[in-house]
Amino acid sequence: MPHSDLIIPILAQFRPLFTAPTWKKLMILLTGTMLARGRRTVTAALYQTGHQFDTNFSTFHHVLNRACWSPLAVSRHLLSLIVETFVQASSGIDVVIDETLERRWGAKISKRGHYRDSALSSRERSVSSPGLRWIVMAVVVTLPWTKPRWALPFLCVLATTPEVSEKLGTRHKTVGMRARQMVSEARVVGFPPCPSS
Repeated sequence: MPHSDLIIPILAQFRPLFTAPTWKKLMILLTGTMLARGRRTVTAALYQTGHQFDTNFSTFHHVLNRACWSPLAVSRHLLSLIVETFVQASSGIDVVIDETLERRWGAKISKRGHYRDSALSSRERSVSSPGLRWIVMAVVVTLPWTKPRWALPFLCVLATTPEVSEKLGTRHKTVGMRARQMVSEARVVGFPPCPSS
Protein backbone atom coordinates (compact mmCIF):
# COMPACT_ATOMS: atom_id res chain seq x y z
CA MET A 1 0.00 0.00 0.00
CA PRO A 2 1.61 3.31 -1.04
CA HIS A 3 2.05 6.10 1.48
CA SER A 4 0.19 9.36 1.08
CA ASP A 5 1.91 11.91 -1.15
CA LEU A 6 1.95 14.32 1.81
CA ILE A 7 3.92 12.03 4.12
CA ILE A 8 6.50 10.81 1.59
CA PRO A 9 8.66 14.00 1.69
CA ILE A 10 8.68 13.84 5.50
CA LEU A 11 9.73 10.20 5.61
CA ALA A 12 12.29 10.72 2.85
CA GLN A 13 14.28 13.01 5.14
CA PHE A 14 15.15 9.95 7.25
CA ARG A 15 16.11 7.77 4.27
CA PRO A 16 19.90 8.51 4.42
CA LEU A 17 20.02 7.12 7.98
CA PHE A 18 19.17 3.56 6.85
CA THR A 19 20.49 1.02 4.40
CA ALA A 20 18.26 0.25 1.39
CA PRO A 21 17.08 -3.19 2.67
CA THR A 22 16.33 -1.84 6.15
CA TRP A 23 14.49 1.18 4.73
CA LYS A 24 12.26 -1.08 2.61
CA LYS A 25 11.36 -3.19 5.64
CA LEU A 26 10.82 -0.08 7.73
CA MET A 27 8.27 1.33 5.26
CA ILE A 28 6.36 -1.98 5.32
CA LEU A 29 6.35 -1.99 9.12
CA LEU A 30 5.27 1.66 9.26
CA THR A 31 2.37 1.05 6.89
CA GLY A 32 1.26 -2.03 8.81
CA THR A 33 1.53 -0.25 12.15
CA MET A 34 -0.73 2.57 10.96
CA LEU A 35 -3.31 0.06 9.70
CA ALA A 36 -3.18 -2.34 12.64
CA ARG A 37 -5.86 -2.47 15.29
CA GLY A 38 -5.19 -3.40 18.88
CA ARG A 39 -1.58 -4.23 19.73
CA ARG A 40 0.79 -2.80 17.15
CA THR A 41 3.37 -5.56 16.97
CA VAL A 42 5.67 -6.54 14.11
CA THR A 43 3.45 -9.56 13.46
CA ALA A 44 0.33 -7.36 13.29
CA ALA A 45 2.09 -4.98 10.89
CA LEU A 46 3.11 -7.85 8.60
CA TYR A 47 -0.44 -9.21 8.63
CA GLN A 48 -1.87 -5.85 7.58
CA THR A 49 0.55 -5.55 4.65
CA GLY A 50 0.22 -9.15 3.43
CA HIS A 51 3.71 -10.24 4.46
CA GLN A 52 2.68 -12.66 7.21
CA PHE A 53 3.45 -15.69 5.03
CA ASP A 54 6.85 -14.50 3.79
CA THR A 55 9.51 -17.15 4.38
CA ASN A 56 11.91 -14.47 5.63
CA PHE A 57 9.41 -12.75 7.92
CA SER A 58 11.87 -12.95 10.83
CA THR A 59 14.13 -10.39 9.11
CA PHE A 60 11.47 -7.76 9.81
CA HIS A 61 12.11 -8.28 13.53
CA HIS A 62 15.80 -7.58 12.85
CA VAL A 63 14.93 -3.96 12.02
CA LEU A 64 14.44 -3.38 15.73
CA ASN A 65 17.22 -5.51 17.20
CA ARG A 66 19.94 -6.27 14.64
CA ALA A 67 19.86 -3.92 11.66
CA CYS A 68 22.67 -1.37 11.37
CA TRP A 69 21.09 2.00 12.07
CA SER A 70 21.46 4.49 14.89
CA PRO A 71 18.37 5.32 16.97
CA LEU A 72 20.30 8.26 18.41
CA ALA A 73 20.95 9.67 14.94
CA VAL A 74 17.26 9.29 14.06
CA SER A 75 16.33 10.98 17.33
CA ARG A 76 18.62 13.93 16.66
CA HIS A 77 17.24 14.32 13.15
CA LEU A 78 13.66 14.16 14.46
CA LEU A 79 14.44 16.85 17.04
CA SER A 80 15.89 19.09 14.34
CA LEU A 81 12.76 18.68 12.22
CA ILE A 82 10.46 19.43 15.17
CA VAL A 83 12.40 22.59 16.01
CA GLU A 84 12.54 23.78 12.39
CA THR A 85 8.83 23.11 11.83
CA PHE A 86 7.15 24.20 15.06
CA VAL A 87 9.50 26.51 16.96
CA GLN A 88 9.89 30.13 15.95
CA ALA A 89 13.45 31.32 15.50
CA SER A 90 13.11 34.08 18.10
CA SER A 91 11.56 31.93 20.83
CA GLY A 92 12.99 29.50 23.35
CA ILE A 93 12.33 25.78 23.49
CA ASP A 94 10.41 23.99 26.22
CA VAL A 95 11.75 20.47 26.75
CA VAL A 96 10.12 18.07 29.20
CA ILE A 97 11.10 14.66 30.54
CA ASP A 98 8.63 12.10 31.85
CA GLU A 99 8.39 8.38 32.53
CA THR A 100 6.04 5.87 30.99
CA LEU A 101 5.51 2.20 31.76
CA GLU A 102 5.22 -0.30 28.94
CA ARG A 103 3.49 -3.32 30.45
CA ARG A 104 5.34 -6.43 29.26
CA TRP A 105 5.41 -10.06 30.32
CA GLY A 106 7.69 -12.90 29.34
CA ALA A 107 10.79 -14.64 30.66
CA LYS A 108 12.88 -13.58 27.66
CA ILE A 109 12.50 -9.84 28.37
CA SER A 110 15.74 -9.45 30.31
CA LYS A 111 15.31 -5.78 31.20
CA ARG A 112 11.81 -6.13 32.60
CA GLY A 113 11.17 -4.96 36.14
CA HIS A 114 8.28 -4.11 38.48
CA TYR A 115 7.29 -0.46 38.69
CA ARG A 116 4.53 1.65 40.11
CA ASP A 117 1.73 1.73 37.55
CA SER A 118 0.37 5.28 37.63
CA ALA A 119 -2.58 4.34 35.40
CA LEU A 120 -3.80 1.76 37.93
CA SER A 121 -2.67 3.47 41.13
CA SER A 122 -4.41 6.11 43.21
CA ARG A 123 -3.64 8.16 46.30
CA GLU A 124 -5.03 5.39 48.48
CA ARG A 125 -3.53 2.41 46.65
CA SER A 126 -0.23 1.86 44.85
CA VAL A 127 -0.21 -0.83 42.15
CA SER A 128 2.93 -2.20 40.53
CA SER A 129 3.06 -3.87 37.12
CA PRO A 130 5.78 -5.79 35.29
CA GLY A 131 7.18 -4.08 32.26
CA LEU A 132 9.73 -1.69 30.81
CA ARG A 133 10.16 1.82 32.17
CA TRP A 134 10.96 4.39 29.50
CA ILE A 135 12.23 7.91 30.09
CA VAL A 136 10.76 10.12 27.37
CA MET A 137 12.06 13.52 26.29
CA ALA A 138 9.74 15.79 24.29
CA VAL A 139 9.53 19.30 22.90
CA VAL A 140 6.42 21.22 23.98
CA VAL A 141 4.96 23.15 21.04
CA THR A 142 1.83 25.05 20.06
CA LEU A 143 0.38 23.60 16.87
CA PRO A 144 -1.42 25.98 14.50
CA TRP A 145 -4.62 23.89 14.40
CA THR A 146 -5.21 23.49 18.15
CA LYS A 147 -5.09 25.63 21.30
CA PRO A 148 -3.64 23.13 23.83
CA ARG A 149 0.12 22.69 23.79
CA TRP A 150 1.49 19.34 22.66
CA ALA A 151 4.54 17.42 23.81
CA LEU A 152 6.22 15.86 20.76
CA PRO A 153 8.57 13.04 21.88
CA PHE A 154 11.89 12.63 20.11
CA LEU A 155 14.01 10.49 22.45
CA CYS A 156 13.27 7.46 24.65
CA VAL A 157 15.73 5.74 26.98
CA LEU A 158 15.13 2.51 28.85
CA ALA A 159 15.63 2.63 32.62
CA THR A 160 16.18 -0.48 34.70
CA THR A 161 15.98 -1.33 38.37
CA PRO A 162 19.18 -1.85 40.39
CA GLU A 163 18.39 -5.58 40.52
CA VAL A 164 18.05 -5.84 36.74
CA SER A 165 21.24 -3.85 36.18
CA GLU A 166 23.14 -6.18 38.52
CA LYS A 167 21.72 -9.25 36.79
CA LEU A 168 22.82 -7.89 33.41
CA GLY A 169 26.26 -7.02 34.75
CA THR A 170 25.95 -3.33 33.91
CA ARG A 171 26.50 -0.22 36.01
CA HIS A 172 23.18 1.00 37.35
CA LYS A 173 22.09 4.49 36.36
CA THR A 174 19.33 6.31 38.18
CA VAL A 175 16.53 8.10 36.36
CA GLY A 176 18.26 11.40 37.16
CA MET A 177 21.54 10.21 35.65
CA ARG A 178 19.85 9.04 32.47
CA ALA A 179 17.86 12.28 32.21
CA ARG A 180 21.09 14.27 32.48
CA GLN A 181 22.59 12.21 29.64
CA MET A 182 19.49 12.82 27.53
CA VAL A 183 19.79 16.56 28.05
CA SER A 184 23.44 16.40 26.98
CA GLU A 185 22.49 14.52 23.80
CA ALA A 186 19.73 17.00 23.00
CA ARG A 187 22.16 19.92 23.34
CA VAL A 188 24.30 18.40 20.57
CA VAL A 189 21.60 19.42 18.08
CA GLY A 190 21.97 23.04 19.13
CA PHE A 191 18.98 24.84 20.61
CA PRO A 192 18.39 28.45 19.62
CA PRO A 193 19.19 30.90 22.46
CA CYS A 194 16.34 32.01 24.69
CA PRO A 195 15.10 35.55 24.00
CA SER A 196 16.35 38.17 26.42
CA SER A 197 13.79 39.33 28.97
